[in-house]
Amino acid sequence: MADPTSRPDQVDDERPVDEPSRPAKSTDKDFFHALGGWGALLDIGLPWIAFLVAYAVTDHKLQLSLIIAVGIAAVLAAVRLIRRQPLRNVIGGFIGVLISAWVANRTGNAKDFYVPGLLTNLGYGLLYLITVLIRWPLFGVLYGVITQTGTAWRRDPVLLKGFSRATLVFVGLFAIRLIVQVPLYFTGSLNALGIAKIGLGLPFYALAIWLAYAVLRGSMPTEKWDEARDSITHLLRGNKK
Repeated sequence: MADPTSRPDQVDDERPVDEPSRPAKSTDKDFFHALGGWGALLDIGLPWIAFLVAYAVTDHKLQLSLIIAVGIAAVLAAVRLIRRQPLRNVIGGFIGVLISAWVANRTGNAKDFYVPGLLTNLGYGLLYLITVLIRWPLFGVLYGVITQTGTAWRRDPVLLKGFSRATLVFVGLFAIRLIVQVPLYFTGSLNALGIAKIGLGLPFYALAIWLAYAVLRGSMPTEKWDEARDSITHLLRGNKK
């Protein structure tokens, strides 16, 4: 029988009290998959590889090679849509290929297919470097936004140093790409430029991600790294637990 002295609004002491929701615990493997895994690298790089191969196989037919590259990018986007997978990487790659194809088609010179990429590397390299020089490294700013801790990381010398180093890893990535590819562009070494684009694309980008990851993890106390990894993984998954 119900206790006549109890009130309808009385809460059972044994009923669990709701706690503020927190991002589900993640692992380093979850973090990598949230970034897109190897599929993300293919989304970005495959259209560029398709252009280089098509240009060689079709005996330097520029327009056909451009159509093939854009077509590959479109197929990747369609596959992601059908499988209901994130489009952030494939959209970035698709837009990059479209811009490059437009530039090359306008100039009629196949090497100009790589001009937007060179300008992008220059722009990103300068942006990342400037954020480090003014002591607002981009990775730190993103960390503050994602973890909702604002600028607290700037008051921690360890975190500031770690984020600066991680950001400099990508400054190095963009600088090396330019150092290798710009001379090839001006000498008209299209085949070498294409090979450099591929070699300094997917493999080099993966290496940069790993180096930045290693630098950050080595610079942060374990509890802070776990918090950052969980928050970033949670966000990239679209708040899916």
